[in-house]
Amino acid sequence: MLIKVFGSAVFGVEATTITVEVNIDKGIGYHLVGLPDNAVKESSYRIAAALKNNGYQLPGKKITINMAPADLRKEGSAYDLTLAIGILAASGQIPAEDVDKYIIMGELSLDGSLQPIKGVLPIAIKAKEEGFKGFFLPKQNVKEAAIVSGLDVYGIDNVTEIIDFFSGKGTLQPTVINTREEFYKTLDFPEFDFADVKGQESIKRCMEIAAAGGHNIILIGPPGAGKTMLAKRLPSILPPMTLKEALETTKIHSVAGKIKDVGLMNQRPFRNPHHTISDVALVGGGTFPQPGEISLAHNGVLFLDELPEFKRTVLEVMRQPLEDREVTISRARFTITYPSSFMLVASMNPSPGGYFNDPDAPVSSSPHEMQRYMSKISGPLLDRIDIHIEVTPVPFEKLSDKQKAESSTDIRKRVMEAREIQTNRFAHLENIHYNAQMNTKQIREYCDLDETSLQLLKTAMERLNLSARAYDRILKVSRTIADLEGSTNVEPQHISEAIQYRSLDREGWLG
Repeated sequence: MLIKVFGSAVFGVEATTITVEVNIDKGIGYHLVGLPDNAVKESSYRIAAALKNNGYQLPGKKITINMAPADLRKEGSAYDLTLAIGILAASGQIPAEDVDKYIIMGELSLDGSLQPIKGVLPIAIKAKEEGFKGFFLPKQNVKEAAIVSGLDVYGIDNVTEIIDFFSGKGTLQPTVINTREEFYKTLDFPEFDFADVKGQESIKRCMEIAAAGGHNIILIGPPGAGKTMLAKRLPSILPPMTLKEALETTKIHSVAGKIKDVGLMNQRPFRNPHHTISDVALVGGGTFPQPGEISLAHNGVLFLDELPEFKRTVLEVMRQPLEDREVTISRARFTITYPSSFMLVASMNPSPGGYFNDPDAPVSSSPHEMQRYMSKISGPLLDRIDIHIEVTPVPFEKLSDKQKAESSTDIRKRVMEAREIQTNRFAHLENIHYNAQMNTKQIREYCDLDETSLQLLKTAMERLNLSARAYDRILKVSRTIADLEGSTNVEPQHISEAIQYRSLDREGWLG
């Protein structure tokens, strides 16, 4: 008897429906075709044990299974349940009338229980698009899939539950989640708050500007100055995610298997990889393609602590994603694109010893050591960082001050007002939502300067030996400062403040 059941494969952040054809005929043997990997081939042993331990069995006949499209590689153990139901239906152990109306996915244990799988959200979205009635999957993943409305999502603990469902014996009910209620539910108070930061008023101002315009930022300062502490608090002042952003972010984390018993991610991600990370772990890819840290930081923050300690090759692979806000991984057999629109926050010591130009420093660095240290970060990478700010240690008087600093909630209100101005400004443009995304043409259009501002910028570039690449960055940051003040035009004071945030463009840093 020939029957069809359906599973799904995830490539990038999109799913492709897999048709599993099961034919049982006279003879003996188990033949699985359609480009399965070893994990799929090994499924026969898991299926046989799971069925036997629950009162069912593999038929002692010739079983031929084709997984179509046959030229698409099938990977992982998530097809166990699909194949098991196909075999049971084809052998007449369960009714076969309705099995082709559902997507069925799950990894089987030998006792018949189900293990969680990856990529549930894109699979559910695809199932709804293609008109499937429902989706059977492990119970641990059910909240994630139930985000998709208009699709019956059944979470199961054991293979017997789905067998009983198709046999008409069970009382299995679909899980229903109100997506908007899930998204708009009360958010927890941020773990890290700027109210806890003593002093550093100029740095907080810088972080506010970066958050308001979506600008990449690098913090330069000696050990213990508070660079990491400040960076961890940046997500607390970013605008809340929109429902669209939350779905995009949840899909990526779903594909990577990072969703743990939650429905929709409603807080911006903060990723903080160690400096020993490989280029594949950062940008994604591998034998079984997975999103990297830059994609897991999509719609959030990627924090690279001690930037010069990262391998140069690792840093260089970020250049294209920073510009295009997506990363494309090309291999001989496939090409995958992951979204990667994130804010880059980096920190570094000003010198190998950490105390450049500090007369009280215990260790000083020679100009040659400084040159070698700074050369670890390429000019093209620095070109993509809008704000460079020096972080100095907080004096004792500030540390011992008991007065509470301004909270993240108050700062966030100003950031959201500035973002609203930018949203309205770029409403007619398709892929631009905030100032950091402006190209040269848009900078000229929205950052028109009067004669005084132009002269100020010219003088600063000449006297401070700023590089040519600093010009556009200063204009972008100036536009954001103007938005924070509610100013229609970019004024001289906005230009003046933005000029301060280009420390690494000054020749003094490079000797």
